[in-house]
Amino acid sequence: MEYQVWAPSAGRVEVEVDGTPFAMTAAPGGWWHATAPAGQSYGFRLDGAPARPDPRSPRQPDGPDGLSRTVDHGAFHWSDTPWHGRPLAGAIVYELHIGTFTPAGTFAGAEQHLDHLVALGVDFVELMPVCPFPGTYGWGYDGVAPWAVHEPYGGPEGLKRFVDAAHRKGLGVILDVVHNHLGPSGNHLPAYGPYFTDRHHTPWGSAVNLDAPGSDEVRAYFRESALSWLRDYRIDGLRLDAVHALVDDRALHFLEELAGAVDELSVAVNRPLFLVGESDLNAPRITDPRQAGGYGLTAQWSDDFHHALHTAVTGESQGYYADFAEDPLAALARVLTRGWFHDGTWSSFRARHHGREFPLPYGHRLLGYAQTHDQIGNRAIGDRLTIPQLALAVPLVLSSPFTPMLFMGEEWGASTPWAYFTDHTDPELAEAVRQGRRREFAAMGWSEEDVPDPQARATVLGSTLDWSEPRSGEHAELLAWYRDLIRLRKSSPDLTDPDLRRVRVEYDSAEGWLRLHRGRFQITVNFSDKPVDVAAGTPLLHWGSLSDTRLGARSCVITASES
Repeated sequence: MEYQVWAPSAGRVEVEVDGTPFAMTAAPGGWWHATAPAGQSYGFRLDGAPARPDPRSPRQPDGPDGLSRTVDHGAFHWSDTPWHGRPLAGAIVYELHIGTFTPAGTFAGAEQHLDHLVALGVDFVELMPVCPFPGTYGWGYDGVAPWAVHEPYGGPEGLKRFVDAAHRKGLGVILDVVHNHLGPSGNHLPAYGPYFTDRHHTPWGSAVNLDAPGSDEVRAYFRESALSWLRDYRIDGLRLDAVHALVDDRALHFLEELAGAVDELSVAVNRPLFLVGESDLNAPRITDPRQAGGYGLTAQWSDDFHHALHTAVTGESQGYYADFAEDPLAALARVLTRGWFHDGTWSSFRARHHGREFPLPYGHRLLGYAQTHDQIGNRAIGDRLTIPQLALAVPLVLSSPFTPMLFMGEEWGASTPWAYFTDHTDPELAEAVRQGRRREFAAMGWSEEDVPDPQARATVLGSTLDWSEPRSGEHAELLAWYRDLIRLRKSSPDLTDPDLRRVRVEYDSAEGWLRLHRGRFQITVNFSDKPVDVAAGTPLLHWGSLSDTRLGARSCVITASES
């Protein structure tokens, strides 16, 4: 079997297979090669040091610090049911975390609830990161082996079975990947080569080396990892975490390079493939076509829509909500018609002007949502929106010109929080995370006892969905509301039209109502505690109180005029 590894600074490299070392031969560019027997486990010894896992390891059965194992991607038997993929435009995305989507916390457990997602009407399942990380449970953003799959979830085989099952049911799969940093525990890349640079810094420390000496191989490392998910696991699209932290001063930005490689692979496999970026820059270049000087990603998350919607339904005004909370309905109207709120405007949270004008008419390039893992889990206790709040928020999500995204459990108003949790095996790191979390929220007025311990098993168990809830009571009522709204969106081209130029919004901040016009449809949301008038037209769906032409407090109605 052929083994190879990039270790440009090493003077001697050996591959260790099942405990037996074999000398490797140096090759140009810092690569080392060897032919050795295939075995159960392997790793690389650098200059006589103990064996480390392969940077490109496809499997880590014993966790990030264990030795690697090979995977024969051609051995998996994919279903005969053809899957031709589908584009992101016009779709509805459903974000979920494998470890807390079901009590089992595995791909197999999640697979048992795919029929629920089909009945809901979503088109893509977006998996939070599944690369190996220390311990059993965590968000996944501290992963350290970007070619492998977290073993407690089910490993490579489990992920392939999940993707295959989703495709058989007509659901696409998006995978959240992290290229901007690796976790603090189990990261062996610095021993191999210049994967990181002090030329730039990120919130996690030294930046991934995308533009310093040695960066050609580092870029190839992350590019080929991304392509492996799309090719070997048949993932349909990737969500790229915090792309604003991918600092790259080269003429060809890494994101543009990656987007071009994905487009080439899409042609080769004959199905749509796409990239979605998480960015807080409000920068059109993220999704502008490469031919026009942009990076060419298909879409990006829109926190501005979330913040405007959140302030409208909750009245919160702290931190980055401040600018939106000055007039939430005006902020909503601005976002629904212009794409972003901060498009060159003053941001009091940042104490500077922020963003750039979004290019009309491409609303589908923005993902719109009322909740995400970040916006729930980064709160002190991981509290979600309530059922009454969700009932008013989701009609605007599902009738917006954006690509809608839901977060697991919101469709029935899950009572379970979704808190921040970790399972660090390093006691010092675990305590540092615990105390850091407490200090962060103590500065906001929270007592230590109220902030969940991220290392406690009870925190992750308490964040796991309760699948008995959607079967009864107000949870079932909200689920029906979501299904009705999704069904209406999918049957009505006016509601999926992404052209921001054709969106019209009326609102009255003093009276507390907003009306979104989408072709022949009018979506009226009353955020206030008193009734308001309803637009003329035939009522199709409503939540709350509706009588004649009056819409009750905290209610919503969708009406349609004659076509």
